[in-house]
Amino acid sequence: MSGLFAGINLQAQRTASLRINEVLVINEDNFLDDYGNKYPWIEIFNSSPGIVNIAGCFLTDDIKEPKKYRVPKGDVLTKIKPHQHVLFWADNHPARGTFHVNFTLYPDKPNFIALFDSDGRTLIDSVTVPSGQSPDISYGLFGDGWTQKRLEEEIRLNPKYKEGQSLWVYFEHVTPASNNKISDASERVDNFKSNDSRGIGMTITAMGVVFLGLIALYLLFKLIGNTAVSLSHKRTMKASGVSAEEARDIAQQSGEIYAAIAMAIFEATEFHDDENTILTIKNTVRNYSPWSSKIYTLRETPKR
Repeated sequence: MSGLFAGINLQAQRTASLRINEVLVINEDNFLDDYGNKYPWIEIFNSSPGIVNIAGCFLTDDIKEPKKYRVPKGDVLTKIKPHQHVLFWADNHPARGTFHVNFTLYPDKPNFIALFDSDGRTLIDSVTVPSGQSPDISYGLFGDGWTQKRLEEEIRLNPKYKEGQSLWVYFEHVTPASNNKISDASERVDNFKSNDSRGIGMTITAMGVVFLGLIALYLLFKLIGNTAVSLSHKRTMKASGVSAEEARDIAQQSGEIYAAIAMAIFEATEFHDDENTILTIKNTVRNYSPWSSKIYTLRETPKR
């Protein structure tokens, strides 16, 4: 039983990360549904790092009727991947499929939209789209899945966001089932440009990384070399039958002793007499007989 409640609680935590991200009320020349029709749509964003299944949750345009449209279960497309979107068509034709709700949106009045959890009581997110919407211009969050707290934090930390920035804005370039703002700029590159315009810091960092890598390689190769020499000495001592104590005693002998031993070996192996300075040339004696020569067995061909 405790496992069941834990699973329900986990599902509740996951669905709490869903956000109503973007809404298009007047769809004249925009996205088409799977039937080729143009209807208002509602975009839901998963702001969590895990997959969230929206099946069983409720969408409504009336706060007094929170269970107006229940997202059917059994559709694999209701599983929203991390930081991804799903689109619901407000066409009032729920029989057309999972993502077609049983209400629509009206351009001449404010449109309230709410997302409730599967219990039909827990409000996950809601928004009121102002009346007087323009065709093919959507109303959405300034950043995907942002909350007011997130916006205030960005304004405080990032100089490109100004005070008074609204959380909900209008988008002329409508992006259904995609990021509200598509930018080729990189935030890290922008930070480098603002904090290190001349590239001095980047140069020092790159050189530091290179030199640290070289030092690490030097230490690694030195360790490997010392280990190989140590193993070679151990194998040599083992083959010679010399113990570690004896090897240390030999290593502690003075240089004079080794010099005397070397001279003694040299004198013992390099004895010469006076003849090593005499060059002797002797004729080579070969036993030769005409009978053993093959030229006498040959005949002239042709005969003269």
